[in-house]
Amino acid sequence: MASPRIERALISVSDKSGLSALAQGLAAAGVELYSTGGTRRFLEQEGFAVQDVAAYTGFPEMMDGRVKTLHPKIHGGILCRRDHREDMAALKKHGIASFEMVVVNLYPFAATVARADVRDEEAIEQIDIGGPSLVRAAAKNHAFVTVATSASQYASILDQLSAKGSTTLEFRRRLAGAAFAHTAAYDAAIADYFARTADGEPLAEHWRLDLRRKEILRYGENPHQRAALYAEPGACGANLVSARQRHGKELSYNNLLDLDSALAIVRGLPDCAAAVIKHNNPCGAAAAAESSLAARAALDGDPLSAFGSVLGFNRPVDAATAEVLVEPGRFIEAIVAPGFTAEAYEILTTRPKWKANVRLMEVGELEAETPRWEYRRLAGGMLIQEADNLPDPEAEWRPVTKRAPTAAEWDDLRFAWSIVRHVKSNAIAVAKERTLLGAGAGQMSRVDSVQIALTKAGARAPGSAMGSDAFFPFADSIRAAAAAGVSAVIQPGGSRNDPEVIAACDEHGMAMVFTGRRHFKH
Repeated sequence: MASPRIERALISVSDKSGLSALAQGLAAAGVELYSTGGTRRFLEQEGFAVQDVAAYTGFPEMMDGRVKTLHPKIHGGILCRRDHREDMAALKKHGIASFEMVVVNLYPFAATVARADVRDEEAIEQIDIGGPSLVRAAAKNHAFVTVATSASQYASILDQLSAKGSTTLEFRRRLAGAAFAHTAAYDAAIADYFARTADGEPLAEHWRLDLRRKEILRYGENPHQRAALYAEPGACGANLVSARQRHGKELSYNNLLDLDSALAIVRGLPDCAAAVIKHNNPCGAAAAAESSLAARAALDGDPLSAFGSVLGFNRPVDAATAEVLVEPGRFIEAIVAPGFTAEAYEILTTRPKWKANVRLMEVGELEAETPRWEYRRLAGGMLIQEADNLPDPEAEWRPVTKRAPTAAEWDDLRFAWSIVRHVKSNAIAVAKERTLLGAGAGQMSRVDSVQIALTKAGARAPGSAMGSDAFFPFADSIRAAAAAGVSAVIQPGGSRNDPEVIAACDEHGMAMVFTGRRHFKH
């Protein structure tokens, strides 16, 4: 049979994004709107005529809105099969109106339980009952009913409605698939919450991932690999997945990895900070009183490596900073920042030779990042761990050498320690005046990483601080650092050769601090 004309739409949404435009399109097409509670009040305030579900069913909402749509006059109108005479006769006999469209999105359970301070009572109240029932009923009967579970679907629905007065079966089937995915992810989030909270073990026996594809990328790490960007439900705060791209060609897989690393670094640095990323390692970083000063120091930390890099800032990019970025000899692939002033945007998109392609990503204010999980795929399974993204308690740090660090050395040690946790292990960072002078990354021996970092620092090394993501197994790294002029070292400690390493520092008049915490980044 032909697709039924949409005469009535039942609308009950938690997220009201785009709802006014949808209601306007439905009303213009002569669709009668039915709704409940807050959604009905919202639509009425927007000036739309809305039938109250309670008035239609003759049964009031009760129990603080827990019972609203669980009624035969609602589900009968959704589930009736238009090509079954018995179904249509039942509608007529019981005075049930048919619903050709159901618009529902569910309570924000995932976002609620993602909060560190969420109480169990709050979580329980965000378990939607009527919503999933409506969605499943409409999706099951997609032969006759259009179901919408996301504001991203509204425009396509209105386009079909405007052209045909109805929607196509193929389109309704796609929406039904999305609806079942929506309820499946919702139930999985609830199951995961109960599994995590049942015995206090956050690493539940069963772990489910629900990811929504945001976009298909041009390719993966290499051109022959397919790739896509997916979003986690309930993700909040500044991140690359929800960032607004202000300018430039589309991001690549590698761009996204590098931008994410840049954002992670500047989020943890003081004052105005900039980070320069190349192949997912920092080749420059700095903190200063102004972003322009931080940008110049970060780019000058390793100018050769900085060519073709990705940059991150923890403050909006202003005109003075943009002027530094477009100086002759610089080439920047992408920039992530809380925002860009109008002057900075104009400079970055009109002045340099690379203006057409530079990607400008705006993420909004960088509030403190909450703990999250990290996933690493293995053949046959997956590793899951807590992200290493919280600051270390300085109260646990302790000088272990005869000489304690000076105030200036303490500043540089803190900076080096903030950076080294973002460098691939074995990781070494050499810093001075809150500027990264050299990084040694991913070497099979720690002394090799030390030599690389010191070579990068060069003549600037005297008076610098050196950070190591793990303990020094031997004193050879200390002797190399001392020969280059490093004056202070920060490391976790914990090696059986710690006394030998400390003695080497004392021999050269160096200060050393143990943090008691390792920061491997494999």
